[in-house]
Amino acid sequence: MKRVLLTVTAMALLMTGMAYAEAETPAIDQRQANQEQRIDQGVASGQLNKREANRLNRQQRHINKIEDKAKSDGVITKKERARIGAAQNRASRHLAREKHDGQVKRHQ
Repeated sequence: MKRVLLTVTAMALLMTGMAYAEAETPAIDQRQANQEQRIDQGVASGQLNKREANRLNRQQRHINKIEDKAKSDGVITKKERARIGAAQNRASRHLAREKHDGQVKRHQ
């Protein structure tokens, strides 16, 4: 009985690990990290004010939620990847527009 329980537990752990392996998204994660770094750089340089940065960070959190929901079943479909990619494209455009809108934080 003990051996059967151990075998079942081991198989369950392996299956769980395989589900998470299928849902890995290094390209999406890297792009998210790059965009978050761009926001931080914009704040540091004064190209983004606090309100703009908060709005852009909220957009990044929304994309993370979309990604988490897509990963929840263990597989990210082409449709889900396309939705995440479109959201990242939209966030990137907003970020570029805000950074180059001429509002510069003046250093005192």
